[in-house]
Amino acid sequence: MQHTTRRKPRITISQTDYDRLSNLADAYEHRNPEIAAGLSSELDRARIVSDSKIGSSVVRMGSTVTYMVDGNQSKTVTLVYPGDANIEEGRISITTPIGTALIGLKTGQSISYAARNGQIHDLTVVEAHHSKEAALAQ
Repeated sequence: MQHTTRRKPRITISQTDYDRLSNLADAYEHRNPEIAAGLSSELDRARIVSDSKIGSSVVRMGSTVTYMVDGNQSKTVTLVYPGDANIEEGRISITTPIGTALIGLKTGQSISYAARNGQIHDLTVVEAHHSKEAALAQ
């Protein structure tokens, strides 16, 4: 099936996530320029809001997200920093193509993203929530 890349949706990122993810993108600049560029691209187009103003259905660092790719069975994961990633426990890194695609989306939004093999997929957020505990753990 041929996918066409659609215009990327508006995303919202909290000030704290923006600051930390900007630093992460800078850290990856020499180690993995592709990851740095992808993350920077998402940050550049995001609307930055204060931490207290971001909605609970917006995907943030530490959010638990249920999503579907190409209309297939949904998966539930928690979006984390690279050092906390553990796919067996459902914790995916922001530096993965799916992790980068998820940040800043809210329930019901979709985005096209390129997998590591270059194939384009459509990702839709089915549900996202951010608990107070997750916020405190960061």
